[in-house]
Amino acid sequence: MRTAVWAAAKESMKRIVLFVLTNLAVVLVLGVVANLLGVNRFLTANGLNLGALLGFALIMGFGGAIISLLISKPVAKWSSGVRVINQPQSADEAWIVSTVERFAKQAGIGMPEVGIFEGAPNAFATGAFKNSALVAVSTGLLQGMTREEVEAVIGHEVAHIANGDMVTMTLIQGVMNTFVVFLSRVIGYAVDSFLRKNDENSTGPGIGYWVTTIVLDIVLGFLAAIIVAWFSRQREYRADAGAAALMGRKQPMINALARLGGMEPGELPKSVAAMGITGGIGQLFSTHPPIESRIAALQNTTS
Repeated sequence: MRTAVWAAAKESMKRIVLFVLTNLAVVLVLGVVANLLGVNRFLTANGLNLGALLGFALIMGFGGAIISLLISKPVAKWSSGVRVINQPQSADEAWIVSTVERFAKQAGIGMPEVGIFEGAPNAFATGAFKNSALVAVSTGLLQGMTREEVEAVIGHEVAHIANGDMVTMTLIQGVMNTFVVFLSRVIGYAVDSFLRKNDENSTGPGIGYWVTTIVLDIVLGFLAAIIVAWFSRQREYRADAGAAALMGRKQPMINALARLGGMEPGELPKSVAAMGITGGIGQLFSTHPPIESRIAALQNTTS
């Protein structure tokens, strides 16, 4: 028991360290790019250069989201311990690969890489491009579900890829990030100018700018996260319907969701959590709707 707890703790720590290091690297790269383009010098002696600020906001907003998308597949493999099935070593592995291949052909996308990872029930799809994505399922999912239910889950993940959900969520995240960076600095500058309107000797931004910008980065960041999570939940309904369409009937997906509702879902790395079959904490910030809502939505479809 102690060994299992220690192993789980080490796995969680590895994911946290990777997440932090990845984000630090992304911020460093974006900082260098912004410096080379000169858009990080949006605060001038004559005031706020809105053009430079917009360029800075676009680089910081979309740059991080796009880089995260481009490296999502290798990061997911490493952080989740995914073993890619190059040559099936069992009948189950051969069945998983053939199922993904069949659904990929039906959906009109290139064959994704297929992988298995150790852990509680979950699955995810990731990758920057429809024709070179990754579908991975956990050992807990394979052990806790019937083949038909696993097939439905695989269909759900293939539907995510076919719908272009990874790119869509990246663009939405980029737009939200850009607004947060731009608005927080514009408002911060306005607040600082108001606080120092009678100070004729002031040069450069004051404490009002820095405090306001930091506070608004946090507050607007939370609001942006709520909006992104809402879009993510709508995308889950589409993927559930997509799985039903790929299978030709909705009952297997309904059964898979009902089964998931009685399981303790496995934790996924933050980079792919939104593309899992289940997950999310809190109604506003959850990337996935409640299982009951997803089942009801499928039951109300005509397929």
